[in-house]
Amino acid sequence: MNASATSDPLVEKFLQHLTLERRLSPRTIDAYRRDLADFLKWRPDQAQPNWARLQQAEIRSYAAQRHRQGLSAKSLQRRLAALRSFYRFLNREGLSKQNPALGIRAPKVKRKLPTTLDVDQLGQLLALPGSDPLDLRDQAIMELLYSSGLRLAELVSLDLHHLDRQDAMLEVTGKGGKTRRLPVGRKALEAIRHWLKARPELAKADETALFVSRQGRRLSARSVQSRLALRAREQGAPRHVHPHMLRHSFASHLLESSGDLRAVQELLGHADISTTQIYTHLDFQHLAEVYDQTHPRARKKK
Repeated sequence: MNASATSDPLVEKFLQHLTLERRLSPRTIDAYRRDLADFLKWRPDQAQPNWARLQQAEIRSYAAQRHRQGLSAKSLQRRLAALRSFYRFLNREGLSKQNPALGIRAPKVKRKLPTTLDVDQLGQLLALPGSDPLDLRDQAIMELLYSSGLRLAELVSLDLHHLDRQDAMLEVTGKGGKTRRLPVGRKALEAIRHWLKARPELAKADETALFVSRQGRRLSARSVQSRLALRAREQGAPRHVHPHMLRHSFASHLLESSGDLRAVQELLGHADISTTQIYTHLDFQHLAEVYDQTHPRARKKK
């Protein structure tokens, strides 16, 4: 079973739905394909499943066997989620009246708190020396990642017209093709201004990307990762630094200063506030305090 097809027509139809209607990224589509292909490959008889008659016991057996084989709880959760999403699609299309993946739980995943840099460490990291075009580009990239909490994919997909320097705003396309407008801080704007003056020395005449490589074309995600790691080492960072660490730090520092969980959720582009909770190190006690202080049915009468 190759990476480009699952040999199951209904699965392929579902993947096409995710691509054309939900506009998910190719990387996400590939993850769904791999997860569903794994279930198809696992079936003892290797036969094409009758999705409308598949029993919950089969999916439970699949989950148990994969867990015994050493599949991590996180990976197993993702595969069960793929099956649930697939069945929601089949239900919508009238191809199945059931969702046998519902109610099957994978082992709990231990939540690993994201690694962040403190304000002093970030100050040291962002104090880059040098004034050649690559220095100015790297400075602008790092400032923007921390200023606006961008995902790596969002950063490398930016075009020149996405930045409104007059209003200090940035239009970003996030997961699922959803767009949001983000403020850009003073330091980031200043770094971008210096970069834009030097950009013509590298960029091809027809290139629209905000950040370009030595070759004058759109900078790749891998290049951003390697450049950031290199710059961090040069600046004496205490640990390996990757782009998402700046996003983590953005969220954590903003929440520490404002206490506004909902605003941080909007800025990060999270659909679910529980995701924001993980990113920003919130514990249950803090959430309870926010609830007690803000919910109309929880606040004590004065």
